[in-house]
Amino acid sequence: MANELLLLWLAAFPLMGSPGPATMSLAGLGTAFGFRPSLSYLLGIITGTTIVLLMIATGVTALVLAQPILLTALTILAGIYILYLAWKIATAPVGPLAPRSEHAPAFIPGFSLAIANPKAFAAIGAVYAGHTLVADNLTADAVYKLAALALVIVIVNTVWLAFGAVFSRVLTNPAIGRAANVLFAIMLVASVGLALLDAS
Repeated sequence: MANELLLLWLAAFPLMGSPGPATMSLAGLGTAFGFRPSLSYLLGIITGTTIVLLMIATGVTALVLAQPILLTALTILAGIYILYLAWKIATAPVGPLAPRSEHAPAFIPGFSLAIANPKAFAAIGAVYAGHTLVADNLTADAVYKLAALALVIVIVNTVWLAFGAVFSRVLTNPAIGRAANVLFAIMLVASVGLALLDAS
């Protein structure tokens, strides 16, 4: 099973850790607000993405995708929130003396974005369905895959937030800091467009 687990992780880390709405929002918030003030948002992203994983494992995703109205509503709400989040990142205080703890998004916005993130469904679904860890026991296979992919969710999202936070420490010049925040905001909006194209 060790080889199968390694192959699962080799597929999961690049697919689930590649730029997307959740990862770009974490990097942007890390840059705009710092690591610690964004921890609640990170917890929301991790929890929501883990729920997506459970929905895929239990087949609930198929029921959601079978309801076009629900899927459209979730996509619209996620798009509106992501535009708002991009605005917050782009306009966050910059410079060495900028207050980092004020108005960072909290758990519920992170959880909501993760649940409505089309890239999460596509990436996790592909990895989950494409790998078998225990061939002769479906229950054990599901449990091992859930544990392995939950670990990936925690690692990749924490790394993206830490990347943004470390990156922000380099940006002591307010003009460069503002440009970086705007760039992360643009990348966040672009990642949503790419995720929607991949999901369609």
